[in-house]
Amino acid sequence: MSLDDLDPLLTQPKRLAALGVLANSKNTEFAFLREVLGLSDSDLSKQMSALTEAGYVTVKKTGRGRDRQTWFKITKDGRSAMQGHVDALNALVAAAPTAPDMVDS
Repeated sequence: MSLDDLDPLLTQPKRLAALGVLANSKNTEFAFLREVLGLSDSDLSKQMSALTEAGYVTVKKTGRGRDRQTWFKITKDGRSAMQGHVDALNALVAAAPTAPDMVDS
């Protein structure tokens, strides 16, 4: 594996973390995700829009007015992309060479 095996969309830690939460849940509500990730509403919306556009996440809105909630669910493609990205990171770390020690003069 190489750097080319990393998913460019998931090199953004906020997106990778969001997918991690979604992978551990059947459905995840916007407010919960915002709280867990420590993001503002606008930042979370931006990150989730990118994941949705890539087909990694689906969105479902429930309720009306003040009772409206937004729910996210990881897709099969999203789960596969996340696993591939994590595998690539692990392979890069495992294959990292040891640098020669500094020569004392």
